[in-house]
Amino acid sequence: MFTGSIPALVTPFRDGTFDEDAFRRLVDWQIDQGSKALVPCGTTGEASTLSNAEHHRVIEVCIEQAEGRVPVIAGCGSNDTRNAVLHMQFSKKAGAAAGLCVAPYYNRPSQAGLLAHFSHLAENCDLPIVLYNVPGRTVTDIAPETTVELANRFPASIVAIKDASEDLSRVADHRMGIGRDFCQLSGNDELALPFNAAGGRGCISVTANVAPALCAEFQQACADNDLVKARELNDRLYPLHYAMFGDASPAPVKYALSRVHDWLTDEVRLPLCKANDHARKAVDEALKHAGIV
Repeated sequence: MFTGSIPALVTPFRDGTFDEDAFRRLVDWQIDQGSKALVPCGTTGEASTLSNAEHHRVIEVCIEQAEGRVPVIAGCGSNDTRNAVLHMQFSKKAGAAAGLCVAPYYNRPSQAGLLAHFSHLAENCDLPIVLYNVPGRTVTDIAPETTVELANRFPASIVAIKDASEDLSRVADHRMGIGRDFCQLSGNDELALPFNAAGGRGCISVTANVAPALCAEFQQACADNDLVKARELNDRLYPLHYAMFGDASPAPVKYALSRVHDWLTDEVRLPLCKANDHARKAVDEALKHAGIV
């Protein structure tokens, strides 16, 4: 199952279009730096502003470029259940290892609606599902009892969760209700250390876009139960975790990547704007603190 540092990849743009060459270089760099899996077309990948054709092309390119070196967890979420199935079916054919499926946003479904939505996905495509709970963005919260019911109802399909609820008690809730083999991944970089201590297996990370080697080393220290090393690395990365959200994400991380690689731009799509001056200063200081620049 999935472990370690897993970047939620940015989608590079140049002059308003998907920069495929830059994305291929980003995929190679991430793998060379120790990332254990890749997530294209998540929140950080600006999936909400991609057409379906673009969405599928980004997933396809990621899988092609990874060439089986690491698994690809394709972003398949949508607030339209039928469109989520479409993304999953495409990702399955393209060779993804799993689909990252966010709770439907804007619609604000009840827990019964969430059960029906994710059950429909599991019943209509055999691509394994990583639930994605990020109530700060979706408003809707996948309650622990809903996660437990889904995982127990579809053990071969609901295989993991990316939990960005910021509620660390849920790691134990899920372990007690589902079992220790259920894969729990943090969706908050700044909480990855206590999340792993509670039973997590890794992090689907924003920071890993720009600091993949440090994030991979940190996750390995956690897996090795080397708390001293994990704390030291966490201290280096901690300001960067927060700087990634100094303005609307992923603008700060795209700015950070443009500082590290001249083949990446800081371009985002409307309604997002490039990172403001305050956020850029925070990123610059955090990159220096981490020893990246």
